[in-house]
Amino acid sequence: MVSRTSPPSRSAAGPPPQTLREYALIADGERGALIGPHGDIAWMCLPRWDSDAVFSTLLGGPGHYALTPHGRYVWGGYYENGTLVWRSRWITENGVVECREALALPADPHRAVLLRRLHAVDGEARLTVDLAPAAGFGADRSWGPHRGDDGTWSARTGQLRWRWSGVPEARSTRYGHRGGLTAELRLQAGEHRDLVLEISEHALPGAPDPDSLWRATRAAWAREVPALDHTLAPEDARHAYTVLRGLTSSSGGMVAAATTSLPERAEAGRNYDYRYVWIRDQCYAGQAAAAAGGHPLLDDAVRFIAARLHEDGAMMAPAYTVTGGPVPGPRELALPGYPGGASQVGNRVNRQFQLDAFGEALLLFAAAHRHGRLDNEGWRAVDIAADAIARRRGDADAGIWELEAQHWTHSRLICVAGLRAVAKAAPSAGRAAAWASLADVILAETTANGVHPSGRWQRSTRDPSLDAALLLPPLRGALSAEDPRTTSTLRAYTEELTRDHYAYRFRHDQRPLEEAEGAFLFCGYVMALAEHQQGNRNEALRWFERNRSACGPPGLFAEEYDISQRQLRGNLPQAFVHAIMLESAVRLAAPADDGL
Repeated sequence: MVSRTSPPSRSAAGPPPQTLREYALIADGERGALIGPHGDIAWMCLPRWDSDAVFSTLLGGPGHYALTPHGRYVWGGYYENGTLVWRSRWITENGVVECREALALPADPHRAVLLRRLHAVDGEARLTVDLAPAAGFGADRSWGPHRGDDGTWSARTGQLRWRWSGVPEARSTRYGHRGGLTAELRLQAGEHRDLVLEISEHALPGAPDPDSLWRATRAAWAREVPALDHTLAPEDARHAYTVLRGLTSSSGGMVAAATTSLPERAEAGRNYDYRYVWIRDQCYAGQAAAAAGGHPLLDDAVRFIAARLHEDGAMMAPAYTVTGGPVPGPRELALPGYPGGASQVGNRVNRQFQLDAFGEALLLFAAAHRHGRLDNEGWRAVDIAADAIARRRGDADAGIWELEAQHWTHSRLICVAGLRAVAKAAPSAGRAAAWASLADVILAETTANGVHPSGRWQRSTRDPSLDAALLLPPLRGALSAEDPRTTSTLRAYTEELTRDHYAYRFRHDQRPLEEAEGAFLFCGYVMALAEHQQGNRNEALRWFERNRSACGPPGLFAEEYDISQRQLRGNLPQAFVHAIMLESAVRLAAPADDGL
């Protein structure tokens, strides 16, 4: 629980931003919303993940939707198991009040339905509710909220229509030049009230029934999320799977994160837009789902990535919108930004080439084949990806961390792993031999210019330092766990780039590791898998448990973790961290396997 008092009087900006560990996510696959401890919807883009925000107080924008208890209170909350149905819970001076919150399922790509059910658990509940949608990151106010005969409110904001039911007593108000609604609510002990907000690109259908929406939403989550009882941490593994499911659109594309511009380091200029589908990240999620037995997520990943290969071939981009379109270039928003950061949408990844994405795609397709879920279209995508590697293996690329173009060792070794994986499953002897031969050639080339004089792998042909990414290829079968290059790299990385079972990507400069950037949670789970592969079970468990704890009360992981302040850093939630956590929970529950 976190102690709170009522926030200051509402303004155009709404409630102030909170530390990232306090935000919960609700999502329906097409879009998501972050909920803060004051009951505020602090971030939500509509109609899709990469659309402009309608609620943007997270970055200092004016659009907001807050439902906040009166007086002094302490806050907490929890997810209903196996869902992204969040229950905000406040203990007030008068009793206990909960708000059950979700984006309704099944989802409509053109219409979001945000459900909020207030319940006075113990004693009387008194709350203030404020609604002020503002499309275009706050540029477009809500025009003319008006109440119908049935007590529902309707209005427009930009090109969107919205309707709000459950608060007939609301009154119009203005926050600066932003139109909105406000109401004072009072519930007696045991009483509940449903608030339903619909926001749509098109004309809205008949008013929905809250009970029906809640039943359908709960049933949809029950269908989508497996039990995962065979994993090392079943409830956390289910939660990770649920987050990945919530970030995955009906197109099959999974966004890397729900947010943009949340700083990795205060005033460091590392503020990125991750509301797009990274090929690499989705491959991680698909492979985790394959390991866990979550076939819907695996099928989505295969479908989306195969489509990109069929459309773009060797020119496949590192990232796309959820509809398969190009990622726009970066541009600044006229918003203050989250404290310590700037506001930006779009991403410079649209100008990059990332060779390892083709190797990761092959690893994904091989995993799908092992589960009997790779069709003829999938095998044609395998041919395209393997051919792209053959044609472009000599090109400099941006690598896993999207840095300046170099001949990164990890990129080539992951292609080796992908080629070997599909060679084992190839539908013809000819293709198997060709892919295995190409893997051998690339490994020989990489060994010639990618091995450090000490015997370990080095980052690139011209950078002799270490990198966490170099731990991945042995895990994926590029070379064995016993290979001297594998063991030397793991030993050197552990000594130089880890602290107290937290891991860092690489050394930026001569500063202490934790001063250059936060611990990278993805790398911490990779260490767990690497130690497990070496047969060091106790050490693997230490890594797993240390990094599993690096989250806030809602159990969401960001990209980085500030070990000094115990705070999340970067966009939230970061999909590939949840993916590698899920895979670790599966792998560590079973005997070690040489090449996952």
